[in-house]
Amino acid sequence: MMNINEIIEYLPHRYPFLLIDRVLELEEGKRVIALKNVTVNEPFFPGHFPHHPVMPGVLIVEAMAQAAAVLSFKSMGVKPDENSVVYFAGIDNVRFKRPVVPGDQLIFEVEITQSKRNIYKYKGVARVDGEIATEADLMCALKTL
Repeated sequence: MMNINEIIEYLPHRYPFLLIDRVLELEEGKRVIALKNVTVNEPFFPGHFPHHPVMPGVLIVEAMAQAAAVLSFKSMGVKPDENSVVYFAGIDNVRFKRPVVPGDQLIFEVEITQSKRNIYKYKGVARVDGEIATEADLMCALKTL
């Protein structure tokens, strides 16, 4: 549904912090399914961990939030500009069920559970080969600088 060129129209993140590669499905106001191809060339793997590379859990949660931001902006029918930013307001019920390693393909499913003015709540799940890797409840605030 959205390739990387379309994604960067909705996110301010750039390499090495742009963490989703494609949006597979998007139901405005409801949910998004996005993916990240995890490669050995990721900048964090040489230090996390040199002999057993594992994607940091905080980056998996960040990628979930990036998918959520695309969903929110698309749902509002706006493209953010240099004065728009989405901040974490809360992260709850995070669970890491399996490590994510080079060669994995992360599939994120994020749904909006509540929205009020500029505050959004989401339920996110990241899977590898259909198996839950990470799940979390996210709260984000859309701000204009």
